[in-house]
Amino acid sequence: MDLSGWTPPPLPPRAALAGRYVRLEPLAPEHAPGLFAAFAEDAAGAMWRYLPVGPFADLAGYRAWLDGARLLHDPLHFAIRMGDDRLGGTLSLMRMEPRAGAIETGWLTFAPRLQRTREATEAVYLLMRWSFEAGYRRFEWKCDAANLPSRRAAERFGFSFEGVFRQAGVVKGRNRDTAWFAAIDGEWPALRAAFDAWLDPANFDADGRQRQSLAALTRPILASRDPALAGGAG
Repeated sequence: MDLSGWTPPPLPPRAALAGRYVRLEPLAPEHAPGLFAAFAEDAAGAMWRYLPVGPFADLAGYRAWLDGARLLHDPLHFAIRMGDDRLGGTLSLMRMEPRAGAIETGWLTFAPRLQRTREATEAVYLLMRWSFEAGYRRFEWKCDAANLPSRRAAERFGFSFEGVFRQAGVVKGRNRDTAWFAAIDGEWPALRAAFDAWLDPANFDADGRQRQSLAALTRPILASRDPALAGGAG
């Protein structure tokens, strides 16, 4: 592959990204109350199990974390505003390596109201679309190897499995093995078509049920599948 004429892409700007169902807004102080209220829907705190922070006991504690996180450029955190104007969670672009053309999405913190929705899928898609259209060659997804729902989501979104890094970290007093997934620029045209087809309103019936699954659309694009899923993303 001759890359002699390739130019490294820019770093992502601190700017909003709008889709059909969601708007990604750079994390800001005014997001704290709405996000804390959304996260409080998870009374058991299950959504925080594989994240290095949380759950937060009160708004003051969450605001203190947000006030530090919002100033960072890597990770660059976004709040997810849903179609009904409520906030549903956050996610980020991170581990930015323009010289290699690599970037990652991470810190997916989705409240129950956002989980398993069109909005959640489009939020990830918006970051993927920005990255490839900006000139990145590789878009990564990494998660705790014990987090099977995240591994299923990665495959559903069209990220190919690349392996597990053993004892890659320690999170909340537990060992973390890290499962690696990625999509590359050569796969992007087919992935974009898959997401556009799935997100099309015509793909959903009057009750909001999908007619065709995203996994069915992305499965032919995968260069490799995750053996831990034993049957696929569904």
